[in-house]
Amino acid sequence: MIFPMDAASQCSNAPVASTSSTANWMNELEQYTTPGVSPASARISTSLEIAARPPFRPWHYYKYGWALASKAAQVSKDVASHAIWGPRKKTWGLEMTIISSFMRDVAAHSSLVDISSIRLLMSLSGLAPLPSDALVTPVTFRIRRRRLRGILADLDSKENGSRELSGEWVVGKKTWRRLQAEWKAAQVIKKGTNKQLNSRIRKKSDRVVYYIHGGAYIVGSPASQRQISVPLALHTDARVFAIDYRLAPESTFPGPLHDVVSGYMRLVEDLHVPPENIIVSGDSAGGGLSLALLMYLRDNGYPLPSSAILMSPWVDLTMSCESWVSNAPYDVIPLCSPTDPNNPIASYLGPHLEKYLMHPYASPLFGNFAGLPPLLIQAGDAEVLRDEITLLAHKASAAGVEVQHELYEDCVHVFQQFPFLEPTERSFIAMGEFVLNKLPQLQSRSPRLEPKAEQYMETEIDSKDAFVLDANGLAIPMGQVGARSRLENDDSTDEEGSSAGTANLANSSRPRLNKRSHSSYTISEDWHKEASQPPTPSVRRNASHADVSALVDNWRSGPKNKTVLYRHSSPLQSFGSR
Repeated sequence: MIFPMDAASQCSNAPVASTSSTANWMNELEQYTTPGVSPASARISTSLEIAARPPFRPWHYYKYGWALASKAAQVSKDVASHAIWGPRKKTWGLEMTIISSFMRDVAAHSSLVDISSIRLLMSLSGLAPLPSDALVTPVTFRIRRRRLRGILADLDSKENGSRELSGEWVVGKKTWRRLQAEWKAAQVIKKGTNKQLNSRIRKKSDRVVYYIHGGAYIVGSPASQRQISVPLALHTDARVFAIDYRLAPESTFPGPLHDVVSGYMRLVEDLHVPPENIIVSGDSAGGGLSLALLMYLRDNGYPLPSSAILMSPWVDLTMSCESWVSNAPYDVIPLCSPTDPNNPIASYLGPHLEKYLMHPYASPLFGNFAGLPPLLIQAGDAEVLRDEITLLAHKASAAGVEVQHELYEDCVHVFQQFPFLEPTERSFIAMGEFVLNKLPQLQSRSPRLEPKAEQYMETEIDSKDAFVLDANGLAIPMGQVGARSRLENDDSTDEEGSSAGTANLANSSRPRLNKRSHSSYTISEDWHKEASQPPTPSVRRNASHADVSALVDNWRSGPKNKTVLYRHSSPLQSFGSR
């Protein structure tokens, strides 16, 4: 992921926007959808052109050697500094020091690779040990015409049912055992032989998490983000559906949004999952797409999901906030020049960059948040997106949205993808608490999946294409001997006393994520959460929009939301200090 250096009411029970409010929101979008009309505070002109990639010559091979040598020297220097003087952030272990050092300034060598090469390198993350105790089922489906309204009407009209999208279902081991028990019980109920079981299973509520991966709109896939989707499924006790939307530059805005909306409509219309049972979740660019999805549904009168979980959402493509500079020495996001051939903003917005730069579906920070469902927003205080995420929480709260904003000390962009960090587990625990405890209090009724939805999802999830992620992080095809028993049998990773039998159907509870002990930090009880204001957001004087500046000034008069800061009261013991 390479980024350019300069470049009112709660919605429980899937409300549908009123005709008058929908008209008002559509009027606000008019300045972004009328050709030739630029947003009032736009600063990037149509004259901005991405530099052409120079042709490769054999003597350019030395540049690769120089890049590797310089990066190795920088990492070695930072490791030595970590060992002698301690980490650059007090809670960092050696792993985080190495990762931050490697990613810092890596964009200086971006001319050596194209987006295809970056995707290839990112795909190597699939060789790393996978999270355990889950069932993964790849699926492919055709995109049909759905008479979508608004900005997607033209793209929708061109669909003829031949284009395909893919995704995958992710189900935690304990959730799978519960579902197996419920599905078997449903067969008993269908025969009418157990009325008591019928009463119990009808009281069970269940949720589906619609996960949208990040990757700066140019890289990433559901498979590459299982470090997030699997723990998300485990801690929320929900079925996770991860969509594999089209990437830029092959598909520019609003193409990826069209795919995300199509995936949501498939859950609601084809699989008959009630919108109030769906939780939208996304990280980074996926977080921005999650908000764009919510705004599109609201603006065009479609039913909204119950809530959204946003991890380090990218909500301001103008990059106006100062944290893009102040946190650059620590974060894992490499920064490149605006004219870099790999510029993700130019790749995503394509030839309509000026027209769409501040469109609320591309930069949600500039949108109207009134009428959106409850939001759980998590960010690291060492990431470059910190300030715009702070403003997002403030603006959404001011619009009447129920917001839970969490800031994690010393954490970088999408820190949830690093399983060796203690805050990673704590953030997933917070997601589980939000879904299982807080969300039911915000909804006027408990959601329940109808038998038809259960039947469709059972058929799709329990298929021959599924595979099991076992305790060793290995992917075992479901058809392989012993695979199903690995998934169904109880083991030490589950909570004591659990059972897959129908007799214990009502006793199912959220599983806990496997804890790992690492050499570079010590699990400590000193981590605690406290109500606290995040650092005051500020703007970059050389690259700021008037809209963002006004929002910063408004924040200074008093944040509209409360922020929970996860802080460590004393430095963690690091590898270098032993």
